Amino acid sequence: MIVDVFRAFTSAAFAVAAGAREIVLVSDHEEALAMKRADPKLFLVGEIGGRPIPGFDVGNSPSAIERLDLGGRRVVQRTSSGTQGVVAATAAQAIVLGSFVIAAATVRYLRERAGEVTIVAMGQNALEDADEDLACARYLAAALRGEPLPSTQVTLVEEWPDWFPRRDAELALEIDRFSFALPVAREDGVLVARPEYV
Repeated sequence: MIVDVFRAFTSAAFAVAAGAREIVLVSDHEEALAMKRADPKLFLVGEIGGRPIPGFDVGNSPSAIERLDLGGRRVVQRTSSGTQGVVAATAAQAIVLGSFVIAAATVRYLRERAGEVTIVAMGQNALEDADEDLACARYLAAALRGEPLPSTQVTLVEEWPDWFPRRDAELALEIDRFSFALPVAREDGVLVARPEYV
């Protein structure tokens, strides 16, 4: 399981909740833009260094997605941590996206289908720890083991950059807002997450 709370896999869950049929995860923004040139109906979500990418429909922002209607659309997502972790997990037998907003459904999904689970907390640009990813990883691990659930408290900073609304963090820290898991399938060289309601 790849965990990215701020904000990749929270944004992915919000896109599905807004009606997206699937999330295609890519490592390179140019790949996403090329896909959109070939299919203008695609909806691009992503960031580089946290900032929205020119030519993308929205940044990596659940608050920008929560009121959209993405009914039936294919979303392509590129982020600096989460999607990089998914693309790099080439040796994984299976991949599931992890975030607080889909925690219980993800645990139910894994209990039904997985034996051994490795949880990877992506952190800041996959280079340094992030409190929210570590808290979510500990929470998911305890839930999988049937242990008492640890605190999900994450201290939020006072000052937020304009490209990272505080509302994004508040939404990302909601527990079990949605009742689906987001397993990833490899299809024709593309990584695709689709909701599994469990």
